Amino acid sequence: MLNALELAGKKIGEIKVVFNGAGASAISCAAHYCNLGVRRENILMCDTKGVIYEGRTAGMNAYKARYAAKTEARTLAEALVGADVFFGLSSGGAVTPEMVKAMAPDPIIFALANPDPEIAYDAALAARPDAIVATGRSDFPNQINNVLGFPFIFRGALDVRATTINDEMQRAATLALAALAKEDVPDSVLRAYGVERMEFGREYIIPKPFDPRVLIWEASAVAQAAMETGVARRPVDLDQYREELERRLGRANEVMRAMIQKARKQPKRIVFAEGEQPKILRACHILLDEKIAEPILLGNPEKVAALAAELRLSLTGAQVIEPAAFPRLEEYLEEFYQLRQRKGITRTEAAQTILNPVTFGSMMVRLGDADGLIGGLTTHYPDTIRPALQVIEVRKEVREVAGVYLLITAKGELYFLADATVNIEPDAEQLAEIAIMAAEKAYRFNVEPRIAMLSFSNFGSTRHPLADKVRRAVELVRQRAPGLTIDGEMQADTAVEPQILDETYPFSKLKGGANVLVFPNLEAGNIAYKLLQRIGGAEAIGPLLTGLSKPVHVLQRGSEVNDIVHVAAIAVVDAQEVGKPYHSIAPVAR
Repeated sequence: MLNALELAGKKIGEIKVVFNGAGASAISCAAHYCNLGVRRENILMCDTKGVIYEGRTAGMNAYKARYAAKTEARTLAEALVGADVFFGLSSGGAVTPEMVKAMAPDPIIFALANPDPEIAYDAALAARPDAIVATGRSDFPNQINNVLGFPFIFRGALDVRATTINDEMQRAATLALAALAKEDVPDSVLRAYGVERMEFGREYIIPKPFDPRVLIWEASAVAQAAMETGVARRPVDLDQYREELERRLGRANEVMRAMIQKARKQPKRIVFAEGEQPKILRACHILLDEKIAEPILLGNPEKVAALAAELRLSLTGAQVIEPAAFPRLEEYLEEFYQLRQRKGITRTEAAQTILNPVTFGSMMVRLGDADGLIGGLTTHYPDTIRPALQVIEVRKEVREVAGVYLLITAKGELYFLADATVNIEPDAEQLAEIAIMAAEKAYRFNVEPRIAMLSFSNFGSTRHPLADKVRRAVELVRQRAPGLTIDGEMQADTAVEPQILDETYPFSKLKGGANVLVFPNLEAGNIAYKLLQRIGGAEAIGPLLTGLSKPVHVLQRGSEVNDIVHVAAIAVVDAQEVGKPYHSIAPVAR
């Protein structure tokens, strides 16, 4: 109700509220309304016998008597004249369009009888187009559902071992839901409800039941209120508690929260090539809110500001840069021309190319005006990676750049897949480098890498140049990074099924199955990760580029907002590590 009042321009201490229904639910809700600031004398409650008024004796009890009002109204129709809020916990069809028409301007109608509300959503709006309407139905906006309250109130109370659930805890839950409704809505929720956009307003005053953030916001608010009011027997650190709640949402959230925590210790400047895209702005809102990164958006400042205002996003702390108006553009142009003048580019062509957002963003990273680059939301992979490779140097100790995907299975298992994005037909030297860089990425996620070099052959079972290539790559990795656990060549099921390794190939050093899978070519890797993601239900994070001297990451086309946030967090951690040695597995000089 709080959000509805805000939208209607009404003050909670002045509104007239009519309840229809006087059972336990209605009386509890009326008490909660009073706890929020509604004046009891402004409440009229009706039951099957009409208005509950002072002096009435029929059908009364001690609970109803609390809401006996001094009023001449005797019927629901009379009670609704001039009412600001209708709250129905009664029976379908109890309210007519004529009753709604008699309410105050901008009426708030909560018709919560199930399965049929007191008045249908469409009928209420037809009678009063200025109304804000909510029902218990999922097929209309503003569904009021018990699942938004009870499970998460109990979750917060139980986690701090509260001795009771008091008014302050209930109020905290309400305020948390009201605040969450004003936040940007995740793509997963939009997809679940089959809509492209959902934002705070008359048709969205309360979060959706499928919104996974409700657990974190509401349970932590309840736990905090329990601690503040002295009813918590096991106080918790709220930041740690929120992290724990997020882990309960799944392995992917657990993995990425760890990476986000690393990023938050030292946020870096991440430039977004597609700074005018709504998803990028929504992701940057989260990055700023959670203090993960310092976004730099490439685009027209007026367009970005207008879009942010339309989406109700705060981008305070983000830079917005239009390449053509950048003060150091000439310096960037000269540097880029020096880089590419012997690669077939003229100065005129360089002046045009430097305005390409990926090229410009890469130059920002190269010249120290940004710490990492993210692009690719609306472009093909080569169109993003090629300009970056023209500007950002490859690390001195490697020859190649490669792409790594982190896949998280439905069972919560983590696998790093390489290379599924860059090298089409790598030779043995390249495969060795890809394996070592994929292992580095696993270490960055606090995972001890166990590498399987994949083929159609198991340990020499098929003699073929393609299998020989993979076998040679294994030997090269063992020479250059002897501390790594690696084996192959082997088939994919052999790599991930410990029983096959133990029973059929007990000599293998790869005990327990692999978590880093290196594919013999791009075709195999790309097919495998897409099938695992689409048919196997695995969550994919990436592609994550490895091998560049500074972080550049390419989004999948159409990535969701959460994916962009995750990739940005990884870019920040990569930027934190620039110039630092990679554990003890860095390849030795050749």
